[in-house]
Amino acid sequence: QVQLVEFGGGLAQAGGSLKLSCTASGRTISSYAMGWFRQGPGKEREIVAAISWRGGTTYYADSAKDRFAISRDNAKNTVYLQLHNLKADDTAVYYCAQGPQYTGQTTRLRSPYEYDHWGQGTQVTVSS
Repeated sequence: QVQLVEFGGGLAQAGGSLKLSCTASGRTISSYAMGWFRQGPGKEREIVAAISWRGGTTYYADSAKDRFAISRDNAKNTVYLQLHNLKADDTAVYYCAQGPQYTGQTTRLRSPYEYDHWGQGTQVTVSS
């Protein structure tokens, strides 16, 4: 059973940057797509970004395009989400999750139903 732990959340000013990390333990995640999700106050959880198992394919929600960057280091069993140009609407708990295995299909990367094994989340608060 894989355990996922997110790090890097905190308080940032609008326009600022944060880098989130998600480290897996228990087994390797190198053969799995990974995704970042978020849930803001009073909102449903939504996918933010996803990356294929080899890192060659990425998916970004419209809200994340041109501002966020997902990456992974399989040697470190870690996935990252770099947040730039933060906005107040980015305030949320950010979660990483394990996605489907051995796939780079965008349709599967972007589907929340393909994800399981969630981390506990890390809070990102953006002050305007």
